[in-house]
Amino acid sequence: MITDGLLNLTWWQLGVVVLGMTHVTIVAVTVYLHRCQAHRALELHPVLAHFFRFWLWLTTGMVTREWVAVHRRHHARCETAEDPHSPQVLGLNKVLWEGAELYRDATQRQDLIERYAHGTPNDWIDRRLYQAHSVLGVSLLLIIEFILFGIPGIAAWAIQMVWIPFFAAGVINGIGHFWGYRNFQSPDAATNISPWGILIGGEELHNNHHAFPSSAKLSSRWWEFDIGWMYIRLFSMLGLARVRRVARKPAVDMAKSAIDMETVKAVITHRMHILASYTREVVKPVAAAELCRSERHCRRQARQARRLLMREEASMDESSRDKLESMLKNSQVLATVYRSRKQLQQVWDRTASSQEVLLASLQQWCKEAESSGIKALQDFSRGLRNYYPAVG
Repeated sequence: MITDGLLNLTWWQLGVVVLGMTHVTIVAVTVYLHRCQAHRALELHPVLAHFFRFWLWLTTGMVTREWVAVHRRHHARCETAEDPHSPQVLGLNKVLWEGAELYRDATQRQDLIERYAHGTPNDWIDRRLYQAHSVLGVSLLLIIEFILFGIPGIAAWAIQMVWIPFFAAGVINGIGHFWGYRNFQSPDAATNISPWGILIGGEELHNNHHAFPSSAKLSSRWWEFDIGWMYIRLFSMLGLARVRRVARKPAVDMAKSAIDMETVKAVITHRMHILASYTREVVKPVAAAELCRSERHCRRQARQARRLLMREEASMDESSRDKLESMLKNSQVLATVYRSRKQLQQVWDRTASSQEVLLASLQQWCKEAESSGIKALQDFSRGLRNYYPAVG
């Protein structure tokens, strides 16, 4: 009995149980802690919300208000020395292998918790049990798993103890800010690790999340999959969740040809999608055409050019700035594309200006783009005229 526990499971059966339990924990982190509590992208039924609170206390010992505060601090100070876990500042190995320690260090700062934990549960059970006895939950889990699974239950418990710290704290906060692909030019280094967000609940789509932090849905392209969003839809159908915000693409009306305030609103509201379209429709084809005239390895050169043309100079190191400067000197076309991108961004940077100023700025940008002589840029500018803000 001590060896096998009350359930006397085989190794493969125990493996299925452990994977199931870790998956529930991942769902609790992404749906409850991250999307519901930290970003207010959805509301959960009190019964489901408290189940997730209890489950996280039992399987991780994490306290809702502490996790939320550290995460909000990450977004507020991303990729700076004040970011609790930036691999761009601390190095990838530090965040990947010591992510849990970095999280614990941040939770010791009461000023950080008080500033960023607003709106999170701070009721009697949270103060008297979850916060006051955070270690009690995982200790109770060890006892339960030893009784049910015997000595192998200790190994099962150990796997659960490292699962979230490694994948959520290490992989997402580390690799998710260091390696992968980017759909959107968010002002940080966030990347999508994989287009299929299954193992870590959809958090693999980290660049999408940083582009639209308050969106309950993390997938953006048709070939991306966010399992966390699948669960949210399921909870919604059962009356256990209500989605508050989802990132939407700008609406298109092919009959619309005038640059008006609707166009301005669409450009400002959907600026991340506008920049992504600019990358695909202008930067990508123009860079390929310019660099493939004489370069033998034009694909690699074009990819490098795309990254440089869409990055902010403030985030570049000296070597990248030198490469960009050299590239722009050698190609007037690429210099025009780069300058046009920066001027387009200035339109939504002027949000404090009057509507007349914003409209005039966008009209002037389109006029210059359409007189540039660069077909991709001209087509993109004409396409902007069809945009209006998405409704709902």
